[in-house]
Amino acid sequence: MEQPVSEFKSKSGLKRILSAFFYSVDGLKSAWRHEHAFRQELMLSVFGGIIAMFLPVSAFQKLVLIGVLVLVLIVELINSAIEAVVDRISLDRHPLSKNAKDFGSAAVLLACLLAGATWAVVLFNRFY
Repeated sequence: MEQPVSEFKSKSGLKRILSAFFYSVDGLKSAWRHEHAFRQELMLSVFGGIIAMFLPVSAFQKLVLIGVLVLVLIVELINSAIEAVVDRISLDRHPLSKNAKDFGSAAVLLACLLAGATWAVVLFNRFY
């Protein structure tokens, strides 16, 4: 039996790549408009990225400092996607819905702790 194919399934070739790019831009715009945590983390990431560029550390360390900030944004986007899907299915309170949202939130927390620890280690090694 053949699997049903969504009408939203991507195209092939260059058209698929262009479509994927514009879907990604739409996702970033939506996150900026509707997700307060994403806006906060993005502003912190921009600020942190600027600071990282001017720190007297190696290029690799700058990459790692900026990379962990980007990781926080990535995990926040995934968390927001999970929350949107859960809310789309039902706005009723349910233990599984709570678990899904709490797991996503825990992932963001772990990404933030990793970013904080990375910054602390790099700065400590550089200045002490």
